Amino acid sequence: MSARQVEIGTFTVLLGAMLLLGFLAARWRRPPSLHSLEEWGVGGRAFGNWVTWFLLGGSMYTAYTYIAVPALVYGVGAAGFFAVPFAIISAPLAYVISTRTWSVSHAHGFVTSAEFTRARFGSRGLAALVAVTGIVATMPYIAVQLVALRAMFATLGVTGEWPLAAAVLVASVCTFRSGLRAPALLSIAKDILLLWLVLAVILLVAMSGGWVAAFRSAGERFTADASPASGLLLPEGGWSGYLTLVIGSALAIFAYPHALTGILAARDRATVQRNAAALPVYCLALGLLAMLGFFAIGQGVRPVGGDLNTVVPQLFHEVFPAWCAGIGYAAIGVAALIPAAVMSIAAANLFTRSVYREYLRPGATPAEEARVSRWVSLLAKFGALLAILLLDQEFSIELQLIGGVIVLQTVPAVVLGLWTGWFHRYALAAGLLTGLGTGLLAMYHIPQRAADGRVLKAHFGGSNLPLAQLGLDTRATVYTGLLALAVNLLVVVAGTLLLRGLRVPAGLDATRPSDYYADARDAAPRHSDALIDGPTPSRSRSPAHAR
Repeated sequence: MSARQVEIGTFTVLLGAMLLLGFLAARWRRPPSLHSLEEWGVGGRAFGNWVTWFLLGGSMYTAYTYIAVPALVYGVGAAGFFAVPFAIISAPLAYVISTRTWSVSHAHGFVTSAEFTRARFGSRGLAALVAVTGIVATMPYIAVQLVALRAMFATLGVTGEWPLAAAVLVASVCTFRSGLRAPALLSIAKDILLLWLVLAVILLVAMSGGWVAAFRSAGERFTADASPASGLLLPEGGWSGYLTLVIGSALAIFAYPHALTGILAARDRATVQRNAAALPVYCLALGLLAMLGFFAIGQGVRPVGGDLNTVVPQLFHEVFPAWCAGIGYAAIGVAALIPAAVMSIAAANLFTRSVYREYLRPGATPAEEARVSRWVSLLAKFGALLAILLLDQEFSIELQLIGGVIVLQTVPAVVLGLWTGWFHRYALAAGLLTGLGTGLLAMYHIPQRAADGRVLKAHFGGSNLPLAQLGLDTRATVYTGLLALAVNLLVVVAGTLLLRGLRVPAGLDATRPSDYYADARDAAPRHSDALIDGPTPSRSRSPAHAR
């Protein structure tokens, strides 16, 4: 067999085994029934320490992270490392935010952030707006996972779109059948492959001259590069865009619906706290893999067809033994399908609970809810697949940037609402819409420029807005998502003061202060015993939350 055939064979066998594992996940410590959103959508709220750890890592550290971050470092250098400090500051935020989210959701049986918004601010209209915003922001995020998977197929030399469509089809069947249990079980296998990949990278770099040679080669390349945005250090005025992108990304990750899905699957508050405290371990792997961009420069790697997303797979092909490269491909492939599955489940839960049940079928049974979510999750994945097949791949990546700007506008209701119910529901809706308009308008006016300064694209050319466009005499930039969020918060605070001054009735807050500290031993929605990690001792049992 040729080296290429060994790569493809190893990748195909491992990926096939992973997908079979996902298909069989429905029988993994099988619950009495998967015909409810509690069981299908959040795994019966019964995942213990290990399963929650792997699920959160699998859904929040995606294939696009391991593909796009090294690719960005390869292309522009230091600016590509924004994902590392973003991941680092996300960990303490996760400890604070996720525990309060889990507790209030446990106390009321929430499956989505939109349900929390409805209860906190007493507005089903605001909840529907948050749900639609979350779904719209999630769709391009699913698409970019598939973009990474397609880049890997391109590196393997597998032509046509059928391999990507086949992988999405099988993964969709796994999710349809097993719900959140499929990505949870696959996350364990994925991290085993990822550990192997990290160890292989460390050995390979050590045997190839170490990081000194890699940084020296990267420095020489960037010195000769005409682009002012590239280099081993941030360009002049680049610190503001870098810092605001880090902060905005850290806030956005907790507003994305799929982050909440993994958190709600934990069986108690302590499980959430332990996993949030341990998340920085993934930052080590992220930092190491980010530096693969510099190592690829040192090894003379050239992206396939000019697509920077192929840099890491092409590096595997050129420097790893064929069988080891196949393992690396499988790790990336599974890391793409797992978050795509969790994101589609999260989007489906949002639609079912805050749109279908609220407006279309108020009397829907738990079995009907689960059935609707299953079909919507299929539509979400295939809708994302259709988008990247019909649209230019570069445009699909830009959609992800737009997704981050969009989901940030739900932060006042979804994140800040965990601490205060002072905001008026109408002010929150106005702020969300204003923030969306501001962010999209700012991105519309951002051009894409070549290394020599020529404008390649007049609109939607990035996510950092040059402050010179606001009339300031500076080369600094700012992340449009954070800028739009600032406008959003200004409208929310001013609107709340005005509405309360006019005595416009605010919505009724259905939560209590004690709900944000509730634990598994407190009265709670139905849980399944002996599921995944076993039952929680002395847990009170009560029927599912009233609707």
